[in-house]
Amino acid sequence: MMKKTFLLFSLCLTFTACSSLRVGDLLFHVVEEANAITVVTPDAIDHVAIYAGNGIVIEAIPNEGVTTTPLDRVLLREDGNYVWGRVRGADTRRSVELARKYIGLPYDSLFLPTSDAIYCSELVQLAFVGREGKRLFAPIPMSFHDATGRITDYWTSFYRQRGMDVPEGQPGTNPAELSKRVIVKMKGTVKPGRSRGQQLSARGRGAGQ
Repeated sequence: MMKKTFLLFSLCLTFTACSSLRVGDLLFHVVEEANAITVVTPDAIDHVAIYAGNGIVIEAIPNEGVTTTPLDRVLLREDGNYVWGRVRGADTRRSVELARKYIGLPYDSLFLPTSDAIYCSELVQLAFVGREGKRLFAPIPMSFHDATGRITDYWTSFYRQRGMDVPEGQPGTNPAELSKRVIVKMKGTVKPGRSRGQQLSARGRGAGQ
């Protein structure tokens, strides 16, 4: 009985989310507590994924690289909640097709612009194009410093252990900054509440509202 109940909950969750999401929408994970990424980026967002339709997202995640994941699994696997946005001026179907071409590449845990691996917001930056085929998200200087301008101990240690300098200022992206781009219209909040069921809020947020 419990297995059947969970299955019904999962199917309902996916249907509810899919009814509001469109192909090419972006899902941003908002954390409840700060981590190494959110301390050095402009908001409490540490991950972004691309909705590919039919209850599937394309994302770049540690240990798995660029992969497809069922939407219901994405929404239930982490604390915090998700907000979703729509990229204005995007050729969404072409962008999703381009994202699919990166499936199978490893995750870029070093966040480097020239590697053959990809991190989550880099996938969005590389895949999203307008109707004329030009990329919509220009890279920005990478940030590994906190609000005081100091590169944090975490990232200093992380790169030192790998015999590298912190790639501060190198071209790149981060999920929080993408969510604030003018062309991203934030549409609402996805709350993965286990006890109360999935809730989709129509309240917009962010610079693209």
